[in-house]
Amino acid sequence: MKKNRVRDKIGRVLFEDDTRMGRLFNIILLITILLSVFAVMLNSVYSLSIKYGDIFLYVEWIITILFSIEYFLRIYSAKKTVKYIFSFYGIIDLLTILPTYISLLIAGTNVLAVIRMLRLMRIFRVFKLVKYTKASNVLLISLRNSKTKIVVFLEVVLIIVVIIGSMMYFIEGPENGFISIPKSIYWAIVTITTVGYGDISPQTVSGQTLASILMIVGFAIIAVPTSIVGSELYALKHNSTVCKICKHNSHDIDAKYCKKCGSLL
Repeated sequence: MKKNRVRDKIGRVLFEDDTRMGRLFNIILLITILLSVFAVMLNSVYSLSIKYGDIFLYVEWIITILFSIEYFLRIYSAKKTVKYIFSFYGIIDLLTILPTYISLLIAGTNVLAVIRMLRLMRIFRVFKLVKYTKASNVLLISLRNSKTKIVVFLEVVLIIVVIIGSMMYFIEGPENGFISIPKSIYWAIVTITTVGYGDISPQTVSGQTLASILMIVGFAIIAVPTSIVGSELYALKHNSTVCKICKHNSHDIDAKYCKKCGSLL
């Protein structure tokens, strides 16, 4: 019984944000995450790494050990252990401690500890930012509804860059930097997305003409995904489900029952 009481107390602190201790723990956790990521970023600066590298390393290991203890305590105190381990937050909690341990075998992988930033998503629960969570759900639903159109759009873009890349390889050739079709396709992707690194550029009039056409097409293509998702967002906002019983139409996007009469939608 005493063991269960201790386990329940730990679980309330780690998993329940409504309690005073749980809220305090999560705030401390968020600050620690930011400190850890900040240390990793500073350690990538050569001058700081030479001067304070050992300090950054100590900080990283101390925080990793604390996160490891926290992870195993979560497993110990979770009401459904397996469900927590394979949940979104459970997987993220594990991924945030692995890079430092893997760095013992593969040098440099500790920089992947910046993945801890994903744990900052707990801030939505800690500070009860429900409206932002709902907003993200709306965006996710819009993306899901748009997936067929987006896939078709990406297929068209893929066809365009493969054809244009192959044509540019034929027109310019290796002597102008287009040493292969894959390399030429890379140029086409950079050009159509209007990134324009400039590491490869056409030298002939024909090549420059083709590049100009691709640039103009790129401007038109950029607007397509925005309009696809935007139309779905508009539809979600203005096409709310109408209740067959009371005709009420102001429901949440994922509502299953009418908020006015309780009937099944």
